[in-house]
Amino acid sequence: MSKQKLSFQAEVAQLLHLVTHSLYSNREIFLRELISNASDACDKLRFEALNNASLYEDAPELEVRIAVDKAARTLTITDNGIGLSQQEAIDNLGTIAKSGTREFVGKLSGEQKADAQLIGQFGVGFYSGFIVADRISVESRRAGLPAAEGVRWSSTGTGDFEVEAIDRAARGTSVILHLRDDAADYLEGWQIRQIVGKYSDHISLPIKMEKEEWKEGENDQPGEMVKTGEWETVNQASALWTRPKKDITDEQYTSFYQQISHDPEAPLSWSHNKVEGSTEYTQLLYLPGKAPHDLYNREKVAGVKLYVKRVFIMDDADSLMPGYLRFVQGVVDSADLPLNVSRELLQESRDVKAIREGCTKRVLSMIEDLAKHEVAADGADDDAKAKAGRFSSFYKEFGPVLKEGLTEDFSNRERIAKLLRYASTTTDSVSVSFADYKARMKDGQEAIYYITADTLAAAQNSPQLEVFRKKGIEVLLMTDRVDEWALGYVHEFDGTPLQSVAKGQFDLGKLQDEAEKKAAEEAAESFKPVLAKLKEALKDKALDVRVTTRLVDSPACLVVQDGGMSMQLARMLKQAGQKMPDTKPTLEVNAEHALVKKLDGSVHFNDLAHILFDQALLAEGGLPDDPAAYVKRVNALLV
Repeated sequence: MSKQKLSFQAEVAQLLHLVTHSLYSNREIFLRELISNASDACDKLRFEALNNASLYEDAPELEVRIAVDKAARTLTITDNGIGLSQQEAIDNLGTIAKSGTREFVGKLSGEQKADAQLIGQFGVGFYSGFIVADRISVESRRAGLPAAEGVRWSSTGTGDFEVEAIDRAARGTSVILHLRDDAADYLEGWQIRQIVGKYSDHISLPIKMEKEEWKEGENDQPGEMVKTGEWETVNQASALWTRPKKDITDEQYTSFYQQISHDPEAPLSWSHNKVEGSTEYTQLLYLPGKAPHDLYNREKVAGVKLYVKRVFIMDDADSLMPGYLRFVQGVVDSADLPLNVSRELLQESRDVKAIREGCTKRVLSMIEDLAKHEVAADGADDDAKAKAGRFSSFYKEFGPVLKEGLTEDFSNRERIAKLLRYASTTTDSVSVSFADYKARMKDGQEAIYYITADTLAAAQNSPQLEVFRKKGIEVLLMTDRVDEWALGYVHEFDGTPLQSVAKGQFDLGKLQDEAEKKAAEEAAESFKPVLAKLKEALKDKALDVRVTTRLVDSPACLVVQDGGMSMQLARMLKQAGQKMPDTKPTLEVNAEHALVKKLDGSVHFNDLAHILFDQALLAEGGLPDDPAAYVKRVNALLV
């Protein structure tokens, strides 16, 4: 065949422009695509050789080679796979979005399809070379054809291409990229090695480059890197997640985690599974040991990398993991998604939704397993002993973020609630679960009591806890900024309601005897005139003033209505610049306290009333609206 000039199919110029300027925003992707095509060609040869071993000719070891020629400004990717005949070069390289691989797999049927499951479908991948090259030449010979039936294809990526016959002794394909002036970086061997490590480390074939050594310059000439003539493998040549679990050591799992996460520490736990069914994918997910510095940035990208048929697609596949699990690191390799998958497609795909659900459940199972083995029982196996204490470490780092799941993952809310831990009035350590609390509830207790505060000290010293301590009733102490917000989505645990001790009317139900109730009613009745005066004095600050039995040692406290926003959350949102509705708390007073008794008939009634309110506000962690006025009142009374 003499040299022929042929035209691309219609719209080819428009499509090439799309590929080189829009489809691939990251230029280095071209190398990923060409290496993937080379690997695909080798997979195809391996499959055809099952029935015709002579196709291997004299080179049974399949490989990919990358060569850099700075003088010629070329980058060449060569494989010894199935290769192309002259007609295949015209058909497959002259038609955008027509893939020889796709056609090949389409011809298979029945059991053959299962055997060819690793053969990818690469569509327009070849044309990504025009991102960095102003001309591409392809030299190839199909396995089994004589050397004289080689073919050279070349194009500048505009309206046409040339095809001619050549002699080619080696089977397979060489893609020669004549690089643009602005693509000189890809003539550096170290740069190519770095890209191979990032995108193609998982390719199961060895990817080789010519070894380079530094040679000192002579006669004041600068030194340079020179090629030694020896070829070395620059990739791992095997994706860790594609290997059987029994063949992978803990050290290898840890090393892979450190490679993808850039975390020098070992992970707390990992899970490696192949999921089969309507959606097929492999997941290798890790729980880190330490939180990253940007953990609390909800715009932080996810740590899960997406692969499709072992081809790297993107680093931050946030559609594969919910926001509250953004600390998870790992890899998901799908057998079903298209290689040109976009973020928009990820958000809409049913396959992606299935993968997301599966990954979420897997991560929650990992956390549950850590919680299960938090304390190693006597006679526990080595694995359980090794996991002892890891849950506490995990929860210290990621507990507040995990709580966000209560607000955004309805289907797993119950599982998340079981994993949460808090300090309580019986322990300072953040170790009490809702289940632990329920198991210790007093006879007749009808609610799980909790309080939210800015700090553990503020929670422990809150006046609202006084009667609970007196009666020996445990209260959960919640001090994370997310607690108040998250608890707005969880109103009960295992059938038992959650009740804030700082909200609503105080009622201990069966835990309060009749004598106490009667005494409270009598105190409220006798205190009515003072309450009326307090309401008038504090009408600009308090929604209501009432007598309470929740206080023992303190004169007053502030509470909000049931279902209302706590004063702590209101302060937090205000600090964040959020507009807050003008709501007022209710002042509850202890009619038995000496300061409250002193109100009746005092000439300083108005000042005492305001001091009572402001002190209750200070005990809540808040500040008076007018601190100077508060100080002036206190000083006046002290004098």
